Amino acid sequence: MESREDGKWEPSKPFLQLLIASPRGFCAGVERAIRIVELALAKFGAPVYVRHEIVHNRFVVDRLKSLGAVFIDDLAQAPAGAHVIFSAHGVAKSVAEDATTRALAWIDATCPLVSKVHGEAEHHHRAGRQIVLIGHRGHPEVEGTLGQLPPDAITLIETAEDAARFTPRDPERIAFISQTTLSVDDTAEIVAVLRRRFPQIRGPRRDDICYATTNRQEALKRIAGQSDAVLVLGAPNSSNSVRLVEVALRAGARGAQLIQSAADIAWAKLRDARVIGLTAGASAPDYLIDGVIAALRSRYDVDIREAQNVREAVIFNVPRSVAS
Repeated sequence: MESREDGKWEPSKPFLQLLIASPRGFCAGVERAIRIVELALAKFGAPVYVRHEIVHNRFVVDRLKSLGAVFIDDLAQAPAGAHVIFSAHGVAKSVAEDATTRALAWIDATCPLVSKVHGEAEHHHRAGRQIVLIGHRGHPEVEGTLGQLPPDAITLIETAEDAARFTPRDPERIAFISQTTLSVDDTAEIVAVLRRRFPQIRGPRRDDICYATTNRQEALKRIAGQSDAVLVLGAPNSSNSVRLVEVALRAGARGAQLIQSAADIAWAKLRDARVIGLTAGASAPDYLIDGVIAALRSRYDVDIREAQNVREAVIFNVPRSVAS
């Protein structure tokens, strides 16, 4: 029992240890994409059109809408001469060509690490290699990467089973690339199958999975095994956020929830939890983390410990068209 200011007694809150993974939340590619929209609005005025979600987070999208951004699914929805921004996930070459044909002033907000994968695909294609893309069918980044080359140039592989069944045209002339937001462990398993079957396969000089995805997964692994439950802030269509839930469970968390905000917390599933882990996908803003902490404090006597894995200092420049 504890005393309130009015002198009455009320039950004390149960104790909760909150383990917060670090790094978490926005990565440099997401910050750059959002900044591009903000700068375009400041320079050209509203409306500025954005093809698909600039990043996978409805709170970010809604804020940009309030500033004058108009999100569209098809370039035909933008009038000739309009400024159109391509999302951080990247687009097929045909999209940029269509934008030019429609006399749209387009700005590319593709994450530089995704552009790196596009460059790798181009390099292998010029060298005459068949390309394997490790990724999830239907994800915007995968669609954009597939669209960099002719339809038969890239084969999509989603699982280790796919890798075991894959039959290349020439086993001596193949290469692999990957989506940047995958599970590090799952991708390593697929790559191991490919390398075992095709020892001559070419891969990237550095892992295609982006530093932010890797860092967030590794930071979460440090706390998941100590956690009765893990809360992951992110959107259901955010690949890196969904992967964090999988990572938490594999690393020993007894339960894990993907939530878009504190309002989505399934409190009944936390009833017996005494240690909760907390992290956020690369498209989730910090204030959503703050909201979850506040919600937990309203129900628990919270002791917070931050588990620092690495410090991120990556900054990506914005295009000159909006920088000046």
